[in-house]
Amino acid sequence: MSHGQPNETSGFETRAIHAGQPPDPATGSVITPVYLTSTYVQEQVGITKGYEYSRTGNPTRTALEECIASLEGGKHGLAFASGMAAITTLLLAALKPGDHVVLADDVYGGTYRLFNRTFKEYGVEFTLADMTHPDEVEAAVTPATRMLWAETPTNPLLKVLDIAALARIADAHNARLVVDNTFASPYLQRPLELGANVVLHSATKYLGGHSDVVLGLIVTSDELIRGKLAFNQNSIGAVPGPLDSYLVLRGIKTLAVRMREHSANAQRLAEYLETHPKVVRVYYPGLPSHPQYEVAKKQMSMPGGMLSFDIAGGEEAALKFVSCTRVFALAESLGGVESLIEHPGAMTHASLAGSPIEIGPALIRLSVGIESADDLLADLDQAFAQV
Repeated sequence: MSHGQPNETSGFETRAIHAGQPPDPATGSVITPVYLTSTYVQEQVGITKGYEYSRTGNPTRTALEECIASLEGGKHGLAFASGMAAITTLLLAALKPGDHVVLADDVYGGTYRLFNRTFKEYGVEFTLADMTHPDEVEAAVTPATRMLWAETPTNPLLKVLDIAALARIADAHNARLVVDNTFASPYLQRPLELGANVVLHSATKYLGGHSDVVLGLIVTSDELIRGKLAFNQNSIGAVPGPLDSYLVLRGIKTLAVRMREHSANAQRLAEYLETHPKVVRVYYPGLPSHPQYEVAKKQMSMPGGMLSFDIAGGEEAALKFVSCTRVFALAESLGGVESLIEHPGAMTHASLAGSPIEIGPALIRLSVGIESADDLLADLDQAFAQV
């Protein structure tokens, strides 16, 4: 094993810090340099040191792609300018007009909008299904189905989907299972090991971890889809710059320790909310009352840092509550070290209004950060006192 390079049996934390990131051969730098270049000198026509143009490949981006592939247990990682750029490039690589997708009935609003407003116009059809019930997924499959699209835990209702069961359905129908692993991160859950064909991330969230970068990642061991993805990655060009790639690499180094704190804090807050008289229902996979609690225990190492709850008093109470917190910042996105609060129906999932999967007006979503749990509890307490 070369210095700084883990092997396949190395622990997650070791690979997060070292995979794809050997010391710089030119200087010995222990941190992968930010290669701010657009082009590379060729020794002769077609003879390069592995790079020719930074849309096609950049050493900082390569380090990130190799690192995420290692963490997800896949062969190939590919980086994109955003999570939505990753999704779009994947769909263009994997689907054609006339193809059909079974789409989970609780997904990020932007994902639903992409299927419903963009790809539908190009002849790609989809059917919504409650993927917590494999029989409903099976019933939604048609002869044209080429893909099952799942998030788990889902956004924003924190449903937990049985990845292995979905993989069996996809395999039986010669379709691919795609899992958006953004909420869990590879530290808590690795879908490829459970039978998924493709896993993707909005690395803007937990992988970056500091709310300072926008980036998307895809990992697969499927050689055919990898080839099409790499071609589209280059030809479409929706790729991240080297500084963005560096920021996500930096974030990944602390992913394990951050996810442990996110999860511990979220568990305390979920238990507090479940007994609060002004809370109607809590959505969190770490609670025994969660409908998929046993599935979460089976396929996740921890329940994660995201939770949602319905507040008594409906939309009026929800909108007031999210404006009353002091530590929780009212903002979209998630997965940073700081705690965020939002009203999905009016913010991240506003595009679902009027759709079959419209978000209820009383729902509040928390991205629980790594601040003092006591401070977060006190903040919720004082906000409840004002509604």
